[in-house]
Amino acid sequence: MAIQGARPDNRQIVPYLFVRNGDEAIEFYQRAFGAVVLYRLPMPGGNGVFAQLRVGESVVQVASESAQKPSEGGPVSPQTLGGTSVVLETYVDDVDAAFERAVEAGAAPTMRPCDTFFGDRYSWVTDPYGHLWALATVRETVTPEEIQRRIDEMMAVGAHG
Repeated sequence: MAIQGARPDNRQIVPYLFVRNGDEAIEFYQRAFGAVVLYRLPMPGGNGVFAQLRVGESVVQVASESAQKPSEGGPVSPQTLGGTSVVLETYVDDVDAAFERAVEAGAAPTMRPCDTFFGDRYSWVTDPYGHLWALATVRETVTPEEIQRRIDEMMAVGAHG
C-alpha cells in the first residue's frame, strides 16, 4: 500500500491480521507490543477499521474481519476460524518483560519464557483476537552443529527419562 509514511522501507512480507474488533485490537497492540499507528482508516460503509502499525522494526496491517463467511472468500479472524496456523515472531530486548506486558494487556500466556536449545529465551502469547505471537531474546549465538548436538542430547534424555 503506497500510503506516505505507512509502508515498509523494503520488500519485506507484511502480515495482515484480521480481527473481530479492529479498534480494540489496535489499542491492545499499542499496550501489549508498543505498536505505533502509522495509518488508520474506517472501512467503507463503517464496517470496522483498517490500520498499519509499526511493531518494533516491522509493519503489521490490522483490519476488522469481513461479514462474509470463509466459504464466500472473505478474510476472517482466527476466532471465526477456530485457530491459526501462523506465529508472528519478534525479537525484543527483554523477553520476560515483554511477555508480562503482553499478558497484563490481555494476551493469554501460551508458553512462558524459557531458555531454549537454539540459544534464545523464548515465549508465546495468544492475543485476544486469536493471533499467536512469539517473543524472543537472543541469549547466545549457536552454530547449526551445536543446535544439532543439543537436540540429539535432548532426544537421548527423553528416550531414557
